[in-house]
Amino acid sequence: MVTNPDTSFISLGSLTPGTFLQQYWQKKPLLVRNAMPGFQGLLSHKELIQLAGNDDVQSRLVIQKDGQWLLKHGPLNSRDFPNSTENTWSFLVQDVNHWLPSANNLLLKFGFIPYARLDDLMVSYAPTGGGIGPHYDSYDVFLLQGFGRRRWEIAANYDNQLVPDAPVKILQHFNAEQSWILEPGDMLYLPPNYAHHGIAVDACMTYSIGFRAPSHQELIDQFLMYLQDHQETDGWYCDPDLKRQAHPWEIHRDMLQQTRQILKKIKWNAADVESFLGIYLTEPKAHVFFNQPKRPLSFDAFNSAIHKKNFRLSLKSRMLTGRRQIFLNGESYTVSPATKKVLSTLVCHQKNSFNDKLNDESRKILYQWYVSGFIKIASHT
Repeated sequence: MVTNPDTSFISLGSLTPGTFLQQYWQKKPLLVRNAMPGFQGLLSHKELIQLAGNDDVQSRLVIQKDGQWLLKHGPLNSRDFPNSTENTWSFLVQDVNHWLPSANNLLLKFGFIPYARLDDLMVSYAPTGGGIGPHYDSYDVFLLQGFGRRRWEIAANYDNQLVPDAPVKILQHFNAEQSWILEPGDMLYLPPNYAHHGIAVDACMTYSIGFRAPSHQELIDQFLMYLQDHQETDGWYCDPDLKRQAHPWEIHRDMLQQTRQILKKIKWNAADVESFLGIYLTEPKAHVFFNQPKRPLSFDAFNSAIHKKNFRLSLKSRMLTGRRQIFLNGESYTVSPATKKVLSTLVCHQKNSFNDKLNDESRKILYQWYVSGFIKIASHT
């Protein structure tokens, strides 16, 4: 994986990233005071509301009113939000890193964890007393406090019974085992399945860095779909020695045996698994669409611009690399080592100037990504 040497990791207190991964990752919580000194957030709550009004943005408004939990999906506008006397509410916006370069830069500070595990940056706002109730997640999360303060209560052992008929998964009985108030720049790491409850002490915003954790069932389902698309087998079922059955409605053992032999043709190796993971993990989410250039440059004009302008991946793009492959937005590209080295410099979404000589393979792929909206070009600034 290519990393950006200019990007410093977020502070883990006295721990090195290696020590954190060894002692805390998927094992136990970690509270880090002043993980980002002076951090007040990346946008105001009004700007977050404006973002939530975008049709292409996933957002949710969670309200507790008269003992009932209500959920409204975006797009949201200012009229959707409760008045100031109804404080038990919160709204959340997913994939903020798709819209703000600063949000993507924040994710890069967690680059001590492989990008293949990284999901997105979710930003939430709540007025004093607001929250989304006690719950647990099946994935790791870092909770970085923006402006304001939030009290986090957590528990490793809890009754997982949920509030009946609630539109979100909220624990019906929750008893905190530990509790802290996080101030701007403080951060709490939680492993999967730790129950947690965040209550706004003041009006506040929290930045949640979430990590992908597909279930075994999902991985198996998706891998079987991959094999279906990437494996071809010759032959037809045949039974020239078929004999009359006493009970024709029964599945005969000969049919079972032949079918077992046919299914043994399903084979895969490490290269298949790598290709599957690269395609699966970079596949854009269902709500993600790319904006293609309205008046794209011709291939010749694009080539002449390569050494004059900066390039970077679209903030919505996801890129990973394998041994000889590059994976971008659910597509795989088997390339030469030289091409892989050049194109991998885009992986951190930073602006890149291709000052070195590009081979024809690199130019063709870059142009394909450009017209698809996967990469953006801009003048040197």
